[in-house]
Amino acid sequence: MRRTFLIVTSAAFFILMILIIVLAVNSIVQLSNNRHLNTIVLTHNRKVNLITQIQVGSHQRTDSLLRMALTQDPFERDAIFMEYNHAAFLVGNGRNELKKMGLTPAEQIEFDRQTRLVTQIQATQEAVSDLLNADRMAEANALLKQKAIPLQTAFNQQLAHMRSRYQDETLHAQTVANQTFDKTWRTAIGMGIAAALMSVIVGGLTLRRLSRRSRQFERQFAELEASRAALKQEASHDSLTGLANRRLFYDRLQQAIRHARRYNGKVGLLFIDLDKFKEVNDTHGHHVGDAVLTEVARRLTRSVRDSDSIARLGGDEFVVLLDNVHGRDDCLAAAVNIERTLAEDSSFYGLSVDISASIGQALFPDDGADEDTLIRAADAAMYRIKGGAGTDRQRRFAFGQ
Repeated sequence: MRRTFLIVTSAAFFILMILIIVLAVNSIVQLSNNRHLNTIVLTHNRKVNLITQIQVGSHQRTDSLLRMALTQDPFERDAIFMEYNHAAFLVGNGRNELKKMGLTPAEQIEFDRQTRLVTQIQATQEAVSDLLNADRMAEANALLKQKAIPLQTAFNQQLAHMRSRYQDETLHAQTVANQTFDKTWRTAIGMGIAAALMSVIVGGLTLRRLSRRSRQFERQFAELEASRAALKQEASHDSLTGLANRRLFYDRLQQAIRHARRYNGKVGLLFIDLDKFKEVNDTHGHHVGDAVLTEVARRLTRSVRDSDSIARLGGDEFVVLLDNVHGRDDCLAAAVNIERTLAEDSSFYGLSVDISASIGQALFPDDGADEDTLIRAADAAMYRIKGGAGTDRQRRFAFGQ
């Protein structure tokens, strides 16, 4: 089971790591594509702006020549001529910047064709300018109409075609970027869902394993606690009757004597020895004897107060600790009650067995100042009772006699 859990968990974790790596790679690829597409868009936009600058400058040159041909004022013609030169600068600067940005082979072919056309336009415009400066207006106007303006129109068409191509490429790059983003997004969503499912599987398996181990630990802990309680019970209680054993009884008696000594109280002690118990064992067997001992323990428990303590010292000997008694009369009443309870009819394994006991009594501090002396006094009183006769034995023998 543990091997299967490790294999399944490892496989799920491995798949989860692969999904995470794929997500990371996918994100990196998407970022790289976005940077590349952004570069393409920015480059094309810059080229479109430069082409627009070239086109505007070239148009201004032609427009300046037309205005120079129409005006008769020399000062105005000089101002227009300045505009003409500035437009020439815009055209030249735009073409230089465009060339610096780098051109594809197809763009280079088109650029070279434009260069030849620009050379013709500049030569024609300079010729028109020279005619205007020589006041040869008719010839200048004819040259403008027949050659300069058609050349400018052709040049504008080439620029418009190039600008349109760059705009189309920009639009295509944006379309590709959107498609790539959509694909990447769907892939990321799918991978994310798969990673989440793998995480749930790994987490579920781990929690299940931990829950199982936790229950196992709880069972082991409960077993240890039960074992500890059993050991404690065995160390302090009689295994047959469940009563306190000699050790526990001595501890309780010591505590009762210390309490009575501190508060000037009294403690009673009954020493009980079953009559003719050996005959029961010899006649009916030890199993009947054990049953009799168990029944005696039950009846003793029923005969005394909850605050009193009962113990089996061994064999057929029992002791009862009567805590917080007022005098001998309380001990006598308890002994009589025990005798009456033990004398009730008894049957074990279909056999009728009479139960009786000799009960010796002792009182702290009258019959002993410590637990050993008190037990010996109660034991001696028990043997005197066992040697007496009559049914009212408890009343006939004084304590300590």
